[in-house]
Amino acid sequence: MLKVVQEESESNAHVAAAVGGSLLDELVRDGARAMLAAALQAEVAAYVDAFAGEVDEAGHRLVVRNGHHQTREVATAAGAVPVRAPRVNDKRTEEVTGQRMRFASSILPAWARKSPQVAEVLPLLYLHGLSSGDFVPALEQFLGTSAGLSAATITRLTTQWQDDAEAFNRRTLKDTDYVYCWVDGIHLKVRLEQDKVCLLVILGVRADGTKELDPLADGHRESSESWSDLLRSCKRRGMTAPVLAIGDGALGFWKALREVFPDTKEQRCWFHASGNVLAALPKSAHPGAKAALAEIYNAEDKDHALEAAKAFADLYGAKWPKAVAKITEHLDVLLAFYDYPAEHWIHLRTTNPIESTFATVRLRQRVTKGPGSRAAGVAMAFKLIESAQARWRAVNAPHLVALVRAGAQFEKGILVERSDESAGDQQVA
Repeated sequence: MLKVVQEESESNAHVAAAVGGSLLDELVRDGARAMLAAALQAEVAAYVDAFAGEVDEAGHRLVVRNGHHQTREVATAAGAVPVRAPRVNDKRTEEVTGQRMRFASSILPAWARKSPQVAEVLPLLYLHGLSSGDFVPALEQFLGTSAGLSAATITRLTTQWQDDAEAFNRRTLKDTDYVYCWVDGIHLKVRLEQDKVCLLVILGVRADGTKELDPLADGHRESSESWSDLLRSCKRRGMTAPVLAIGDGALGFWKALREVFPDTKEQRCWFHASGNVLAALPKSAHPGAKAALAEIYNAEDKDHALEAAKAFADLYGAKWPKAVAKITEHLDVLLAFYDYPAEHWIHLRTTNPIESTFATVRLRQRVTKGPGSRAAGVAMAFKLIESAQARWRAVNAPHLVALVRAGAQFEKGILVERSDESAGDQQVA
């Protein structure tokens, strides 16, 4: 079971190491630049608002925005990132010394010329920064200092993130074609709320093989009604039915999918299925069961997988029929991925793209005890994925995704070539 989850992440690391100086690096730099610009703007706006009531004899405000500083570059692991910080004109004077007050950014001090990879700090800002008390450790990793931001700045940023998430979920999908999609319900603990936030997440694979976040919604316990609302929204905005959807068998998603996109095929996640099987077995049987299950989802082709499934049922069915039924009763949707290109099997048999993306969220949730509100929780998750999305790689053999959408047939994972006669018949038709 661990092999299923780890294979893609190991492959991702291998490919990422080989893609140096590519468009990916530029995307990381763009993300870093956008993150810094948004954070600096929010920090300055909060500073100016804090002293809005202080005016001179003529009634003019003493603290106002005053354009931008000259562009400077901040070195990151992804390369130099140009930064143009906003300028503040502060006419107040310090009562004791009589010196003019000056605004000093806590995010990017005047002396800062070097930082860690800024794009990697972005999830920390979202995960820690939603609570003012947790923002200090995030800045320590970013700047090497414990200087924090005000609660007003944090509130301003989270409000902007919520607006961004809402705009994202309203965008048109008429030019978007997701051939494959992974779905999952992610539970986040939210402080001050009795119910946890259940994020309904869909990650899609475009016809060019690239992965992309589709919608992200606050659902209610993964109910079919919540999934139906989300899928209908996608359909109204122009989304085409995916060829294959991959998800946990317990989701209310499947009922909703059959209602909204009935032509989409189902693939149940082997990570979840294996966990359900092991939960119904004594621990002493786990090593052998894991190996037997791996024989099914790592089989040479569907025929060999069916043989391995029969062997699993023969070996464990007499003692633990409920555990075996979790595989045998759903075998068709557990083995659906074998009908697609062999290069895609590693991607299609689990929901690992979603699981790995939210692993950091779940880990940090135990530390921060939640972002404070349902809307902030959704915004946090949206920004986390938005940041990570720039580093996602395309699926293996991306050129085959378009063939899947076109209805090409694959036998034992290999493209079935049409005969000249059948091709000629099609042309005549």
